[in-house]
Amino acid sequence: MLTNNFYPVVMTDQVERSASFYTEYFGFDKVYEADWYVSLRLSKGAVPFELAILDASHPTVPEAYRKRVQGLILNFEVEDVDAEYRRLIEVAGLPLEQELRDEEFGQRHFITRDPSGVLIDVIKVIPPADTESSNYLV
Repeated sequence: MLTNNFYPVVMTDQVERSASFYTEYFGFDKVYEADWYVSLRLSKGAVPFELAILDASHPTVPEAYRKRVQGLILNFEVEDVDAEYRRLIEVAGLPLEQELRDEEFGQRHFITRDPSGVLIDVIKVIPPADTESSNYLV
């Protein structure tokens, strides 16, 4: 399959609030906006990333699936996770779901959440512990 693009779509009952959250705190720009759908693009890095916010009750979603998102974590790998912790948690006051910490598998990270309950894992890749190194395949 030749794929031209791939991006997550967050289904929520808070479209505008969620879209504003990602533009304000994570630097996304709105590229399409309707009351039921917002398409976002993050173009500041080497690769543009996309994220969409969708009203879960919209008729484009099959009726049996018209529920707000559950069980989703969005990972943002950054250069300086400590600076992002200060900016997002200490200054902006976003909810802290998991304290900043180092993991043996090779991450320094913390977790916050968006207005819809989507977990956001802000990560800096660090060297893994020797016991974890063999788990990396490439």
